[in-house]
Amino acid sequence: MKGALLAGALLTMASAQAAAPQYFFDDFSYPDTAAMFQQGWTPRSAAGHPGIPGSRWAPEGLSVVDGKLRLKGTTDGTGAGTTQVQVCHQRKYLAGTYAARIRFSDQPVSGADGDPVIQTFYAVSPLKHDFDPEFSELDWEYLANGGWGSDKTRIYGITWQTVRLDPWLAFNQQHEEFGALGAPGKDWHTLVMQVADGRTHWFIDGRKIDEHGGRNYPVVPMSINFNLWFSPNGPLPQGAAGGAPRVYEQDVDWVFHVKDTVLSPAQVDAQVGRWRAGGVARLDQVPAAQPALESRCDF
Repeated sequence: MKGALLAGALLTMASAQAAAPQYFFDDFSYPDTAAMFQQGWTPRSAAGHPGIPGSRWAPEGLSVVDGKLRLKGTTDGTGAGTTQVQVCHQRKYLAGTYAARIRFSDQPVSGADGDPVIQTFYAVSPLKHDFDPEFSELDWEYLANGGWGSDKTRIYGITWQTVRLDPWLAFNQQHEEFGALGAPGKDWHTLVMQVADGRTHWFIDGRKIDEHGGRNYPVVPMSINFNLWFSPNGPLPQGAAGGAPRVYEQDVDWVFHVKDTVLSPAQVDAQVGRWRAGGVARLDQVPAAQPALESRCDF
């Protein structure tokens, strides 16, 4: 009898442990970026899509300022005069809840305003070839100065099926939410994506803005990314091409994922609040994909 009870207790304990949520959380309270890179983050230096041809992906555009991650990009409208910035976490994320608290900027911190700057939070897998059927991407993209055929300020929520980069042909489902998100005093926003049961649900500051599904649902593990880049197809400030550089910044307060679990935006905020009240700066409980996947930072 005692043996049966002990076996039952161990089975119950194992089931409880198996059912425990697996979290990834980072509040970027590092002394510097070198410490951050030791925690699974990789800065981008590889050339290529997206952005202005000939521009450079600059690891030095990343910094930690007042316990927050800062991305800084510069441009004079030319490739040689443009630096873009990106940072990626390991490729092991798929279903569950993603969230980040981000400060967008509507204006440059120096120089004339008007460049088609894109500020982002996204999860993505490598694109192995044109129209790769296993390509997966969930993408928030904020266009403070418009671009892509429209001068309107807006944020995109996009779920990708696949794409060909050149000539461009994309298959995705998207939502455009119009209006400025980077005005001083109103520039911090919490973005949430719920990924479960063939559907993705998109929230800004607790408000649901769209729901996607079907062939656009992600099918392979992705890395978590932030980047700031400049569209090659858009208006520039008057007389800006080749002129004085403009500097744009985006800050990230924290980033969050829970594997295979759907949490509401309010539940995400509450969990982050509990961690911060308890002095928890970061967690990395999400297991690596099996077999382990290469974690590149080049897309």
